[in-house]
Amino acid sequence: MTTCEDILRIIDRKAPFYRAEEWDNVGLLIGDPNQKVERVLFALDVTQQTVEEAVKKKADLIVSHHPVLFSPIKNIRWDRYTGKLLKDLIANGISVISAHTNVDMYPMGINGFLAEKLGLSNCMPLRASAAENYYKLVVFVPEDYTEEVLTALFEAGAGKLGLYEACAFRQEGVGQFKPIGSASPFIGTQDVLEMVDETRLEVLVPYQAAENVEKALLESHPYEEPAYDLFLLQNKQDRYGLGVVGDLETSQTLEGFLDRVKEFFGLKRVRHAGRGKDRVQRIAICSGSGGDLMKDANDLGADLYITSDLKYHDGQKAFEEELIVLDVGHHASEIFTKGLLMAWIEEGLFNDEVELFVAENENDFFEWY
Repeated sequence: MTTCEDILRIIDRKAPFYRAEEWDNVGLLIGDPNQKVERVLFALDVTQQTVEEAVKKKADLIVSHHPVLFSPIKNIRWDRYTGKLLKDLIANGISVISAHTNVDMYPMGINGFLAEKLGLSNCMPLRASAAENYYKLVVFVPEDYTEEVLTALFEAGAGKLGLYEACAFRQEGVGQFKPIGSASPFIGTQDVLEMVDETRLEVLVPYQAAENVEKALLESHPYEEPAYDLFLLQNKQDRYGLGVVGDLETSQTLEGFLDRVKEFFGLKRVRHAGRGKDRVQRIAICSGSGGDLMKDANDLGADLYITSDLKYHDGQKAFEEELIVLDVGHHASEIFTKGLLMAWIEEGLFNDEVELFVAENENDFFEWY
């Protein structure tokens, strides 16, 4: 049986929820973590149309990019939009998980996806997040239980290194111990020295995940008193961050690249400003509202910056800094997130009992006349 908690864990393994910005609201926002999940609808926004589609498809869970609850609410009135939305979700037993800036921060999240599709390489965060402390966990496990313990550690958040996951080191050896006093050994006999074939496991543990990983270790390890060490490391990982900047394989004319952007995002026209070179090669991207990262794009040598929700004076600044900026629209820049999240869940599920759907009734709130 798959539950809401299982779906949360799959997303958290890819894009840890603790990586979200402090002002954000992510995770399970409506529902019960133990609720059985048979059908999941993936959406950019939780709107009345999204909820109606979820009800029609008999979905138990909506996974959205934008949080269904963002700002504090003072009432839940059925005669108002948000109140009716929440009422319909709860009345139909539909839970909601939102994965927002934690997905934006992840190197292979929405910005990494856009960079790959537009042909960028040598990518790095446009604005790196604060470097995070890591632990190294070393534990000794009976050989027959190695996979079980390792799986539990990975599911709790261990074993991530940059763009890699499920990272670990193994070494076979022999452990020895003598149970004494009131010990209740899983292997061995009271007051007799025991020799056991064991595996030494080493995994990296993000600072924020240490408590969950240690709990998972103690719950999955067969020994009454597992032997393990947790070392605080001095080296830090900092590949997470907002946006991305990278290079096209070869420079392209500005007009040619604009046509490529329009085709990829499905736009009839693209709003742009600024001045710069006739050809572009170093490209910066920030899905969603990225006006605040214009300086970062310029500082990292970008010829062109793709984002959305730009203001008049952002265009003025682009002219001053000789940077070309494209505003592709918030909806267009993030609509791919629902497909990305669905792919993560599809990859992480261990059975075919859960049906996954991408919301069909989602349109940009803004229209061109």
